[in-house]
Amino acid sequence: MKYRKHLAVILLAISSLLLVTGCRDSRTIPFENGRPKITIMVGGLEKVIYLPAMLTQQLGFFEKNDIDVQLLGEQSGANAETALLTGDVQGVVGFYDHTIDLQAKEQCLKTVVQFADVPGEVELVSKADAGDIRSPKDFKGRNLGVTSLGSSTDFLTQGLAGQAGLDTSDYTRVKVGAGQTFIAGMNHNGIDAGMTTDPTVAKMVSSGEAEILIDMRNEAGTRAALGGLYPAASLYMRCETVESHPDIVQKLATSFVQTLQWIKSHTPEEIAAKMPSQYAGGNPELYVKSVRDSIVMFNGDGLMKREGAENVLRILGQYSRNVKPVRDRIDLDATYTNEFAQKAQAPQPQ
Repeated sequence: MKYRKHLAVILLAISSLLLVTGCRDSRTIPFENGRPKITIMVGGLEKVIYLPAMLTQQLGFFEKNDIDVQLLGEQSGANAETALLTGDVQGVVGFYDHTIDLQAKEQCLKTVVQFADVPGEVELVSKADAGDIRSPKDFKGRNLGVTSLGSSTDFLTQGLAGQAGLDTSDYTRVKVGAGQTFIAGMNHNGIDAGMTTDPTVAKMVSSGEAEILIDMRNEAGTRAALGGLYPAASLYMRCETVESHPDIVQKLATSFVQTLQWIKSHTPEEIAAKMPSQYAGGNPELYVKSVRDSIVMFNGDGLMKREGAENVLRILGQYSRNVKPVRDRIDLDATYTNEFAQKAQAPQPQ
C-alpha cells in the first residue's frame, strides 16, 4: 500500500511538471474566444526602430487578421530572446542577428518578418569628448555604452571597433540600457560614446548634449559603417513554433506587413499621431522629428535581403565570440524565411 501511495505521488509530480512545462512551451499557443493569443516581447516598445510593433496594434491590424496579441516591453534584446527560449513569450520583435548568435549556441530561432534592412542605430559621442572621438579608431581606452552585454548594440559596437583594428580589450563596453539610463550614463561621465536609437538620439542632439558620430538609420550610412546592409528590427520566433503553427504565423506576418505598407504611404506626422501620446515624452514636435529621421529604415515589404543576412554573418563571424568559432557551420537559410511576408503582399487597406 505504501509503495502504491509513493508511486501515485511520483506520478502526480511528473504530471504537474509536464503541465507546467507545457504551458511554458512556446510551441503551445493558447486560444481565447476562438482566437489565437500571442505574447510578443519587444526590445523597447518606445524605440522608433521597433515602432511597427505598437503601430500594428494601434492600427487594429492584429484584430483585423483575427489574432489577439499582447506586447511586452523589454529594453534588452538579449533578455527578450531568453524569454522566448524559456517559453514565456511566443515571439520577439528584436534584431535579426540574435537568430545567428543563437544558432551558434545550437538554438533555432527564425525571423518571419524583416522590418528593416539597416540597424536604425546611432553612435553618439558626448559633447565633452566630441573633439577627441572622431571615428571608431578613437574608441581605444574609452567607455562605450551598449544596451547590455550580448545585445545587438554590443554586437555592432564590436563590429565597428573591430573594423577599425581594435580588440575588445582595447575599450570597455558599459551596460547603460536605453532612454533615460543611456542619457544619464553619458551626462555623468559613465560613457564617452554609445549606441542608441530615436527618440533618444533626437533628444540628446537637439539639447546639445551629444553629437552623431556614426549614423546607421539609412542605407548609405550603414554601408559606409558596416560594409553592406545589416538587417535588424524583425519578428522572430522559435523554429518549432513556426513549423507547428504556420497559419498563426501567417496572421502575424500579414498584420506586420500591412503596417510596413501603411508606413510607406503616410507622413511622419501621421505616423506619430497614431502612437501612444506618452511616447512623445511631452514634446510632440521632437517625437515627430525622431520618426522622420528614422522612418526611412523600414523596408515596406517585410522581406529579408540575402545580401543583408550574409553581411550580418560576416560581421558576427569576425567579431562575435559565439559565432566566430562556428561561422562556417551557420546555416543562414535556417535563420529566416520570406515565405510568410511574400504571401502577405497585397494592396494596403486604407
